[in-house]
Amino acid sequence: MASMSEIIENYLKNLLEQARNGVIEIQRNELAQNFECVPSQINYVLGTRFTPVQGYLVETRRGGGGYIRIVRLRINTKENLQNLLEETIGDSINKKQLEGIMELLVREEILTKREAIILINVFNDTLVSENLKDMDKLRAHMLHIAISSALRIDL
Repeated sequence: MASMSEIIENYLKNLLEQARNGVIEIQRNELAQNFECVPSQINYVLGTRFTPVQGYLVETRRGGGGYIRIVRLRINTKENLQNLLEETIGDSINKKQLEGIMELLVREEILTKREAIILINVFNDTLVSENLKDMDKLRAHMLHIAISSALRIDL
């Protein structure tokens, strides 16, 4: 059975799919009432599942009912992808962030789902020696190399 967070996430992603411009605006309190949850549950979903690394920009306004605007980011040029590599990923990335980036690259049709699964598995902690202390830095470095190689971007 799906968790409340997954249900809210899927609902918002469906709204974004239906939106022509990839932007939705919703009232936080109305959304919380629809799902019979507290507004902090909505905040949790937004903060963990709609991040720039996952290809979303979230704008919020508190007070007066407060609204949430979710913008689905597009990677339509090599420059946009290179900016993602340099600014969003940086020199360290955890497994959850990696999975979010792979989801974004699949959605933007830069990678196939199969390629993303392969990359996620390549970066899996269990495939690396236990002596390695900083798996997040290695994962980020490997991701830079893999994507840059695919795009033939000089590091």
